[in-house]
Amino acid sequence: MSTTTTEDAVADLYAASCARLVGIVTLAAGSRAEAEECVQEAFIQLLRRWQQVSRYDDPEAWVRAVAFRLLSNRRRKARNGIRAVLRHGTPDDTQAPTGDRIDVMRALQQLPLTQRQVVVLHYLNGMAVDDVARTLEVAPGTVKSRLSRARDTLAPLLREETFHA
Repeated sequence: MSTTTTEDAVADLYAASCARLVGIVTLAAGSRAEAEECVQEAFIQLLRRWQQVSRYDDPEAWVRAVAFRLLSNRRRKARNGIRAVLRHGTPDDTQAPTGDRIDVMRALQQLPLTQRQVVVLHYLNGMAVDDVARTLEVAPGTVKSRLSRARDTLAPLLREETFHA
């Protein structure tokens, strides 16, 4: 079978069965996004094996079985990762978020992404302006401008109120 014919046949099967397969795997996964990823990966594997699978009575059943196997593998890997973390304990530098940390995180969310990036890299990661510029592939002047605008936005959000009795 030629590549074009293979691609056409798989595309036809995809069009006819993808939504149904995602619906079925979603019920097992509890997550549509995870189901979509598993079904997509199953179709990718189908492309490589179409010569063999095309001779099966029900190629959709093969895709469904692969998608469920992929889902099982993902879940097993996640469980193993959690077990490894629990076995080794949490890192020493893990701290519960403090009120100040939560305030800073909320304030940062008020910034546009470009300003948030420069603030995190410069102030929280300790990078020099030139290094931030290289990392983000912008001019140093752009980094300085974004930092200035970010400081203007953050100042009132992070100001401590002092009350006099």
